Amino acid sequence: MPFSHLTDELKDLEATGLRRHRRMLESSQGARIVVDGREYLSFCSNDYLGLASHPALIEAAQSAAARYGVGAGASHLVSGHSMLHHELEVALAAFTGLPSALLFSTGYMANLGIITALAGRDDEIFADKLNHASLNDAVLLSRAKFTRYPHFDLAALEKRLAASRAKRKLVVTDAVFSMDGDIAPVPELLALCERYDALLVLDDAHGFGVLGDKGRGVLEHFGLLSSPHSSPLTPHLIYMATLGKAAGVFGAFVAGPLELADYLVQRARTYIYTTATPPLLSAALSASLRLIAGEAWRRERLRELIAGLRYGLKLRRWRLMDSTTPIQPVIIGSNRETLAVSEALRERGIWVPAIRPPTVPKGEARLRISLSAAHAVEDVERLVQVLNELEKQD
Repeated sequence: MPFSHLTDELKDLEATGLRRHRRMLESSQGARIVVDGREYLSFCSNDYLGLASHPALIEAAQSAAARYGVGAGASHLVSGHSMLHHELEVALAAFTGLPSALLFSTGYMANLGIITALAGRDDEIFADKLNHASLNDAVLLSRAKFTRYPHFDLAALEKRLAASRAKRKLVVTDAVFSMDGDIAPVPELLALCERYDALLVLDDAHGFGVLGDKGRGVLEHFGLLSSPHSSPLTPHLIYMATLGKAAGVFGAFVAGPLELADYLVQRARTYIYTTATPPLLSAALSASLRLIAGEAWRRERLRELIAGLRYGLKLRRWRLMDSTTPIQPVIIGSNRETLAVSEALRERGIWVPAIRPPTVPKGEARLRISLSAAHAVEDVERLVQVLNELEKQD
């Protein structure tokens, strides 16, 4: 049988508690969702600001669909680049305080496009060991020398940068690590890149919209941009963020110097050879940017919920990781126990995903709690109560 080996591998995944299954969402995203006919209190979405179902975004998308249709119809370089795409790129550049922005269909495609366009066989890329799969895959596709450094180990990174004789050097890192919730030491990374003439590629998928007073992301969080229209403090920076998490819609963008966007239009294959995203999404995202900037209460609510969760959880066997972001992982360890706890939560009407290897290291299976501004304080109190009860059970 030609696919018998696949059947065997699937059985092995099942036996080790690593087989994944999809479940059918029957509602919009929100603090409460309906899955397989049952309502759950949801802590499994990256909709950090509660914008995915916001009426203003829905209205903007509907209005744009009526005028511009549903599909873009072609790639950006043929006839698919809409005025709405252009307006969103201008708004994103202004919002992030960087000279230019370029839209991509997804964060995965953005990372592939950036890195394969900027690095090749004569170059070296230095990557945090816990980076997202899209960054790792991009490095492999670039054919550059792939050098990984231990998580947040700046001394190890500097040693490797100093020893490199590559034609071009790139340091690539998540800004907020999606499975741990910790924030990269961006100022120190920028300083190293300036010292060793390397480019820093920041993947701010989980910081954009959440970090900073105005939600402008990790650069604002660290005070690296002084105003919405200022220039970055370093020319060594390439900034990428996704638009399907805190922004509540879909897509991604890359921001940086003017020549960067122009160069990627010429060389980024994941930009050149794909159909542009539907213009209606850009209309929804423009509405989202206005809410992100204008409704600081959403980030304030998140901070309140994060503090309440961390204060209320009284864990002995499990471990709540050190995170100040909406990503609050609880390390359980065993794949099977993590799955069992996730199922026990579902039985009580609470949805928290079980994250297992290879997404996280072996022996570090966890519950990934994602908080949203759409949650009420009482929602988090309910989660804390049930988790404390479950942990006490043998």
